[in-house]
Amino acid sequence: MSDLPIELINKVTWKIPNALCLVGSRHGDEWNGMTQSWVTQVSMEPVLIGISVDQKAVTHRLIEQSGVFTINLWDATDTRPFVKFSKPASKEGMTLNERPIREGETGAPVFEEAVAFIECEVRQAIDVGTHTLFLGEVVAAGVSDDEAEVAAMSHTRMKYGGVKRH
Repeated sequence: MSDLPIELINKVTWKIPNALCLVGSRHGDEWNGMTQSWVTQVSMEPVLIGISVDQKAVTHRLIEQSGVFTINLWDATDTRPFVKFSKPASKEGMTLNERPIREGETGAPVFEEAVAFIECEVRQAIDVGTHTLFLGEVVAAGVSDDEAEVAAMSHTRMKYGGVKRH
């Protein structure tokens, strides 16, 4: 690690603009949704989306086992779900944490309330330290609200990134 103070690293990395979304994952009968802020497009041909997932997370295990995930973009005016999905989700019927879902083309959950969604099949998983960077090829997508502003970390008081606290 560099000689930079931890608080300076945190202050700067927390200023990086990050979308805030729910990542859907599933393997067999186990379904999950997780708040995610480290997501970006990394290629145009093929269209690849990268998400970086903590290796200790339930979502990490489910993506590793199934090879699929969804990215569900949320309306910036409703950021409440992100707090609830910071821990493993509970599934009842076709809901995760009481939010309606459907089975996507990949089998992973798509949130019905998302303003847009992307379904991905993992093409590469790269160990990057505390996280794994999953590169997923877009195999399905949809938009339900073309006018909505998509939620970002800056719409909340949440912070994720910087230096791991011990």
